[in-house]
Amino acid sequence: MTPDTGLDLVTGAFSYSGSAIAERLLDSGRAVRTLTLHPERRHPLQRRVQARRYRFEDPAALARDLEGVGTLYNTYWVRFDHGTTTFATAIANSRALFDAARRARVQRVVHLSIANPSAESELPYYRGKAIVERALAEAGVPYSIVRPTWIFGGDRDVLTNNIAWILRHMPMFALPGRGRYPVQPVHVEDLARICLQVAQADHDLTVDAAGPETMPFEELVRLVRRAVRSTSPILHVPPVAMAYMSRALGVIVRDVVLTPEEIRGLTAGLLVSHQPPLGRIAFSEWLAENGPSLGRSYANELQRHF
Repeated sequence: MTPDTGLDLVTGAFSYSGSAIAERLLDSGRAVRTLTLHPERRHPLQRRVQARRYRFEDPAALARDLEGVGTLYNTYWVRFDHGTTTFATAIANSRALFDAARRARVQRVVHLSIANPSAESELPYYRGKAIVERALAEAGVPYSIVRPTWIFGGDRDVLTNNIAWILRHMPMFALPGRGRYPVQPVHVEDLARICLQVAQADHDLTVDAAGPETMPFEELVRLVRRAVRSTSPILHVPPVAMAYMSRALGVIVRDVVLTPEEIRGLTAGLLVSHQPPLGRIAFSEWLAENGPSLGRSYANELQRHF
């Protein structure tokens, strides 16, 4: 391993979780480089971060981009297949990134995965995450894997913000199934803190990143509804119907609101941890403070990433 140069690399430092990690690193005195699909896009961290484009197709160039890096914080992944961007390409690109980290003699990889991944899962998101975890373990570089549940908070919140937006602007809110499946949200700043903590480990490890509160999904929606003072009724619909409704809303907002696979993961109770929570910020307390500003505008994933 190379001596610490004071430089770390965060993939997607202009994205949601990546920007929280990058900002915390910068505030601690570290220099930060990023690899991103859109280095030219404006972002508050743009002047403080060295931005370079992903070059997965050029292993030598990818390794050069990682030279001198102490810790690689990897947030790279795809939420769903879109055009030539697929889970299969994301897995291959992740392998290329880990191989480049080994060649560049990066000291440690901190990798963001997902709670409850499984190589046997029928859901490509969770199956792909498990495959990438295994690829990292086999890459020959020290690693820490962080498995977040449901990320909330910050200026770029998507899930909670868009729940609030629907409650503010739509005549009703549809819940798939009975709504009793649990969720355990973790604040994005807690997630960033955990990532920096596990970067100091002297052995390979895997931890969950989950908040201190676990609640049924319907309770979470009702908390948001109360916080934004919505009067929209909450209706229970079959998960299959929910998928069609989500697709119809997607046409209106020109986005992928919720995929059928995401609905299955939610209703299967996969957005929780089975470890003691490492997050400190309670969702209900954060919501009480930030509710009035939530859902004023829609957070569009396609516009952010494509």
